[in-house]
Amino acid sequence: MKQLTSKSLRQMYYHLSRRYLTLNTVVIAVAVIIALSWVWGSIQVMQSNYLLQQRVESRQQQVRLAELETQLLEFESNYYRSDEYQELAVRERLGYGNPGEKVLVLPDATQQALERDRALLNQTVELSNGGEPTNLQQWTTFLFGTNYQSLQDNN
Repeated sequence: MKQLTSKSLRQMYYHLSRRYLTLNTVVIAVAVIIALSWVWGSIQVMQSNYLLQQRVESRQQQVRLAELETQLLEFESNYYRSDEYQELAVRERLGYGNPGEKVLVLPDATQQALERDRALLNQTVELSNGGEPTNLQQWTTFLFGTNYQSLQDNN
């Protein structure tokens, strides 16, 4: 490497100032800086607008949810004030009925009936688990577009 002397520094400064520090390059550099700052500002404004739009949409969704809850409460309030609900509530709580109605009183469930219900429930669970297709069957259905069960039935 050469040592930089004052003469070589002056020569380098001369070449730089004559080649690169012309009015055209300075104007272009300033224009590029202005354009970059404008682009950067535009991006920041778009980002802030996006965040504000998300806030607005979130608030609109909250308002809509509150409106729906209010409507639901109004419907419930109207239902509880209705004659139909009041009649059902009196029937349920006080055991009253309309004239001419008959009441059928059933005994509590016996142990035998409970065991039969459990056995039926276990049977339905076993049947529903046995009918699920395997992974291979699901892939076959997906790839060939046919129902694997119908292929098994034909064989």
